[in-house]
Amino acid sequence: MADTSSQRAYRAACPGCGAPVLFRSAQSTHAVCGYCQSTVVRQGEVLQRVGKMAELFDDHSLLQLGASGKMAGMGFVLVGRLQYKSSTGTWTEWEAVQDDGQSASLSEDNGAYIYARPRTVARELPDPKHLRLGATTAIDGRTYAVTANDQVQLLAAQGELPHLPPLGTPFAMVELRSQGDTAVGDAPGVLTLDYGPTLVNQPVAVSLGTSVLLDELGMVGIKAESAKDEKGRQFNCPACGAPVQVDFGSTKRLTCASCHSLIDLTQGVGAEAVAARQTEPVEPLIPLGTQGQLQGKPWQVVGFQHRMGTEPDDTDEHFGWSEYLLYNAKRGFQFLVDAEDGWSLVKPTTGVPELSPNLDSAKYLGTTYKLQYRYYAETTYVAGEFYWPVERGHKSFNRDFAQGNNLLSQEETPNEITWSSGSKLKAETVAAAFGLKDQAALLTRADAKPSGELGWVGKVVIVLVILLIWWLIEWLDRSDNCDPAIQNCATSSGSRSSGGSWGGYSSGGSHK
Repeated sequence: MADTSSQRAYRAACPGCGAPVLFRSAQSTHAVCGYCQSTVVRQGEVLQRVGKMAELFDDHSLLQLGASGKMAGMGFVLVGRLQYKSSTGTWTEWEAVQDDGQSASLSEDNGAYIYARPRTVARELPDPKHLRLGATTAIDGRTYAVTANDQVQLLAAQGELPHLPPLGTPFAMVELRSQGDTAVGDAPGVLTLDYGPTLVNQPVAVSLGTSVLLDELGMVGIKAESAKDEKGRQFNCPACGAPVQVDFGSTKRLTCASCHSLIDLTQGVGAEAVAARQTEPVEPLIPLGTQGQLQGKPWQVVGFQHRMGTEPDDTDEHFGWSEYLLYNAKRGFQFLVDAEDGWSLVKPTTGVPELSPNLDSAKYLGTTYKLQYRYYAETTYVAGEFYWPVERGHKSFNRDFAQGNNLLSQEETPNEITWSSGSKLKAETVAAAFGLKDQAALLTRADAKPSGELGWVGKVVIVLVILLIWWLIEWLDRSDNCDPAIQNCATSSGSRSSGGSWGGYSSGGSHK
């Protein structure tokens, strides 16, 4: 547990109700009284009430005030909580005070967490409207790519806080990510630019973070320790009234098992839950709730979505694929993807790969991946629980890259770019992992090996087969070989490569 005994704490009576309000950090300027929800500001040794804070929405986080851990040998304790909303959903940011008295934060990031510290930058930061999504910029000698640029607003807060924007006032928040360099031990970084509710005479709040797992932080005092045997939440579906079970604290969307309605939990549960009916349900090959072993770790299928894609130059032809959301209590979330060209296992990346100028390759952590597919994607059906606000009809533009069995995928929406990486899996591996060996034939896909793994004999055979097919097509297309009585003799041509995706998804991204 973090030891903050060496730091001086300041305690004073709340101006609203007289209850004690504690400040552990000298850098904290605001606090929310835990008794009367008064928002107080500290001015020297005096607390002044400046308003009343909105009630927290129930995010069912495992974290709570007073929980502690260690990051890179430095102890910290959670002292405050901020709840934000943007166009892509809601998320929570936990404020921490370290053993050295400095502030830090622990916030949600694509099913995992980002541990960040305030950062001072040498250059003057541009207006957020000049930070175009996907563009790169250098900050203090490090290259970053803009991955999110959105308007956010504070919904609620709790505890001790180093800053507190006005409730409900939109302001710009920009997120930039670096690739990192494993050769020199440089981890991918997340740089967040918080412009606050006004751009006039106000410095931009900058923080730099890295991806972490709660297990790696050695957290003490989180809810999971005292609630391991508790059952998940339950409420009635707003659409049909059937009981709905919620098993994961980070769930933002889930479906009703009775009527297949998609339910939004970002504003709480009960009367304010929003449900959207789904027709034509899609049955997943791997049932929700199934548990299995992949890469030596236990994983449970908690969500499923089906998606359709179209290529930019052939919008009349559609192809589909499925994505299974897998959960491990200590490893977070990853995706098992079932596409036309095989199975794959991927997870969101913290860093952002470097795209080539002509966009036909991407480099990440020292490996160069070649572009395979580019296409528009749309979510057509969802089932189960999701840690981001997934919805039917969500559209994105995707690029898929590959290097042998290693895969990299980019997904772009108007306000965000997300990346995921992983590798291909054999169908028999998937069947064995989830106890479906008796259904292995249903899981079999076009699991072709990368051409680099074929011997010279195999390559010659492939070339001969391609030439034979081409000759047969040419011969059949000749008009003098066509019998109008039994054939359509009109000349035509056209083809497309196999579609599919191995990891594009709509995450809500950023610290959400």
